[in-house]
Amino acid sequence: MSSARLRRLYADYQTVRDEFAGHPLIDVTALAGDPPEVYEVVYRIKGLELDERTGRPRERNHHKAKIYLTRAYPREKPKCDLETPIFHPNFGSYICIGDHWAAGETLVDVIIQIGEMIQYQSYNPKSPLNAVAAQWAQQNKHLFPIDDRDLYQPEVDIDLLGEEQGGGEEDNDLGIELL
Repeated sequence: MSSARLRRLYADYQTVRDEFAGHPLIDVTALAGDPPEVYEVVYRIKGLELDERTGRPRERNHHKAKIYLTRAYPREKPKCDLETPIFHPNFGSYICIGDHWAAGETLVDVIIQIGEMIQYQSYNPKSPLNAVAAQWAQQNKHLFPIDDRDLYQPEVDIDLLGEEQGGGEEDNDLGIELL
């Protein structure tokens, strides 16, 4: 394994740990490799699955994905699979995380992108892996997004000088302001 790839895998691991530690909606677990090359991601957000009994989409609030950082990563995008049922144009035997991959995209960005897709904040019915879901999405745009919560953690503004920084939602005695 090249040292540049190793540095990237370690950097990805650190940023994923930092970004998702204590996240209220997303749990990320490294499954294999040192540094990790396989991750499991659990999303507690609204998405859709197809109700086999009625043939209609219904809400689902728990989704599990696996992300594989192949030997060609980061030159090539990660391989991403959803292990739970979903009704979405861009999910099939794999997750279509985009036709154009740039090595500068981070693993955090990929994890957030998959979550936004599950929520129907992001979808592409013109390049579907699931044609039925694509047709349904085109006819039901008024229902989207299914879940509009921001999946990025709020940034913390730390005032080391103890000056008032107004405009944040919450201040505390430590001078930490949540934006």
